[in-house]
Amino acid sequence: MNRQKLLLSTLLALLVIVIAFSYWRMPRQKTVTKLTFAPGAKAKQSIPPGQNRPEDKKVRLDLLNHTAVHFSGFRKNIFQPLFKENKLAGGMGPAKPARLPLPGPASTPQPTPVQRDLARFTFLGFLKKENRETIFLSGNNEIFLAKKGDTIAGNYLIVNITDEMLVIRSLADGGETVIPLSENRPLQIAGQ
Repeated sequence: MNRQKLLLSTLLALLVIVIAFSYWRMPRQKTVTKLTFAPGAKAKQSIPPGQNRPEDKKVRLDLLNHTAVHFSGFRKNIFQPLFKENKLAGGMGPAKPARLPLPGPASTPQPTPVQRDLARFTFLGFLKKENRETIFLSGNNEIFLAKKGDTIAGNYLIVNITDEMLVIRSLADGGETVIPLSENRPLQIAGQ
């Protein structure tokens, strides 16, 4: 029993020491002799130069009328370069590069008006949402969204869009042109 009494008295002594130490270390509220701001006085607002004053700010309620558009993501086949060669060769291994005759020094073909108009635009990417394709084009430091039925450069109607090509029709003569789509490259007519 003496052992239990000794253990109990040691724990009680330890408890008293911990309580005294926590009371001594307890934070106490401090007081000041003079307040910086008088109670009930209006505080001065300091607005740095160049910032709008609160009365200059206006609430734009017209921004609340827009419906939120859900972004469903974009589609990009990162393995497309691997399988493009296989598709060209009919599925029988890598395709052999076609040998084109080199033009002589005297033959420098002039670009057609269609080529000149389309070369101003760079294909940036492709988005398919709700079975409707949209392509992103850049030109003159602006980004354009183009869908089937839209016009490009004011002279060409978009007839069809797939993830590999764009088909346009000239509004002047009605001729259709197929343009392969390569990311971050200017639009060029197929085979040129």
